[in-house]
Amino acid sequence: MALPVRDQVTYWSIAGAALLAVLWFLGDVLLPFVLGGAIAYCLDPIADWLERLGLSRIAATIVITAVAILLFIVLVLAVIPTLVNQAIDLVRTAPVLVQNFTAFLTERFPSLADTESTVRQSMDDFVVTLRARGAELIEQVLASALSFLNVIVLIVLVPVVTFYLLLDWDRMVARVDALLPRDHAPTIRGIARDIDKTLASFIRGQGTVCVILGTYYAVALMLVGLQFGLVVGFVAGLITFIPYVGAIFGGALAIGLALFQFWGEWGWIAAVAAIFMFGQFVEGNILTPNLVGSSVGLHPVWLIFALSVFGTLFGFVGMLVAVPLAAMIGVVARFFIGQYKQGRLYRGLHREDGDSDGESGAG
Repeated sequence: MALPVRDQVTYWSIAGAALLAVLWFLGDVLLPFVLGGAIAYCLDPIADWLERLGLSRIAATIVITAVAILLFIVLVLAVIPTLVNQAIDLVRTAPVLVQNFTAFLTERFPSLADTESTVRQSMDDFVVTLRARGAELIEQVLASALSFLNVIVLIVLVPVVTFYLLLDWDRMVARVDALLPRDHAPTIRGIARDIDKTLASFIRGQGTVCVILGTYYAVALMLVGLQFGLVVGFVAGLITFIPYVGAIFGGALAIGLALFQFWGEWGWIAAVAAIFMFGQFVEGNILTPNLVGSSVGLHPVWLIFALSVFGTLFGFVGMLVAVPLAAMIGVVARFFIGQYKQGRLYRGLHREDGDSDGESGAG
């Protein structure tokens, strides 16, 4: 006999509160495990594919790990140092760019030359803030990110956690399935399949889109000679999972830098703009329809809200789990909405009689 609905709500509420409490108190400790679990989830289809080709699970896991280590070494040696240096240079150059922009506006709009004007004072304050805090902030962030403890966590612990989770992924799923309450196991499995479909479409598909677009933006901007092109392309690709935001933010930043660097050479400025227009066209018409699909059901506003809430409450770990939790909440909400529409509260006591009368009258 199934538990009463009130008891079920109580138990699930306690489980949800316990999850939030764990995120709240153990956020930093959970970071390598959350990262490892996310990476293992994304790599599980590749491991399954290698198993279908004839490899054992451990052999498939070793092959994936070896390829990932090679890619990581290439990134460390070829890409990350340039990315870090360009990020630092961009922050240090930002005050000069703002001063040049102020001078440009002053020439076009002489009223801004008045030191008493609110706009001029705001721009001067912004320049001072960038000069005083910009380089200091980026250097502190990088120093923190490159601290010994974080290096150990990212380079050693995350790959180890990923390896073991990927190796035992199917067995863990089977064990969790065996612990499901028998009365609700079919329903929970159905919801879990919908969640997996949503996460697979969004995280794996959208992650691939971000990598492709980020690489395209970075390479294309560097080929046209734009300073800080690698940083701009990386940032634009990283936030592409929010529709239009990556292209708009990256495009505005790239075009703004191109205006200062290529002023008077309108062909190069147009080339920078064309890079983002073409990228947005490819994303909307080729990449997203084929890699993500249209059945994800995650609205951009819902994503921004989830990232803001979980990031504020739980820090960086909260931002990592925001998208999966948002997808899960969305799937569960759609399930309960479907149940509600099939129930008497929505349909009413006389709905069936009314439908019957309507059908007979129509006949």
